[in-house]
Amino acid sequence: MSEEDKTLNQASSDDNIVPQVPLVVHAQYMKDLSFENPHAPETLRKDGHAPKMEMDISLDVNKIEDDNIENLYDVGMIIRAKAVRGDKTMFITDLSYNALVSVNGLDEKKHHPLLFIEVPHMLFPFARQIISDATQAGGYMPLQLNPVDFRSLYLERFGKKNNNQEEEKKAS
Repeated sequence: MSEEDKTLNQASSDDNIVPQVPLVVHAQYMKDLSFENPHAPETLRKDGHAPKMEMDISLDVNKIEDDNIENLYDVGMIIRAKAVRGDKTMFITDLSYNALVSVNGLDEKKHHPLLFIEVPHMLFPFARQIISDATQAGGYMPLQLNPVDFRSLYLERFGKKNNNQEEEKKAS
């Protein structure tokens, strides 16, 4: 047996060498989906004008109390997309897509960015596909949402709060 094989065998038998994954996804689920096509079939006809698109993504994290699982969270991503051409709304779609996750082996201070950056990053491709399928089923071209930089969104939403808290600590 080569030295490399011995090292691999030792690593597989020693649980301390293999790091524990800090995030476990227990379930992913669609909490709510709405698709409105208020002016169909009129808006399904092509008129050469591109629709104006509005899109909004919001995130919500709730800690779930569980006797069997520590640090259990429900992470929700809400995506709202609306297409308007002229004075007519073509479609409105709202999706709430969630994951039930637990965080293991991390300082509680590190839970927040993990839940607001990494979990949405993992959920987004699934939510994107659902939105695409819904718009296509509504008679339109599939809406392909652009990738989202959840880290920048996190810093935009929570970065100022963290900077203000640090400044307050320094002033004390």
